[in-house]
Amino acid sequence: MSAEGNDYVFFEQRLAPVHQQQVILHEFGHVICDHEAAAPVISPESSKILLPSLDPNMVRRALGREHSHAEAEIEAELVGSLIGRQISTWDVEHIRPVPPEAQELALRLSALENPASRGRDD
Repeated sequence: MSAEGNDYVFFEQRLAPVHQQQVILHEFGHVICDHEAAAPVISPESSKILLPSLDPNMVRRALGREHSHAEAEIEAELVGSLIGRQISTWDVEHIRPVPPEAQELALRLSALENPASRGRDD
């Protein structure tokens, strides 16, 4: 949502964190690409009658996006994904610190997971 020169992104708090990030980055994609609403959902006149305290352009921009496979949606998803790749801290092979007392057990368990590491002295 754009209002008074500021852009706001809202998301459902009950979503899983990874889905929240996806939604937020997708919406950032719309902002970065300067996407406008595809078609007015509500006319400026109707907006003034129904929502007199809100700017009609802000209402159009907030409510007017088409959520389908439109080019703007695909572009926003791509831009959001590219941003996510640059800022993501999630890594499939994330290595967590192992306390000294558990290092021998962790090494033996790792060898079961990855047979190539067996017999290796680390």
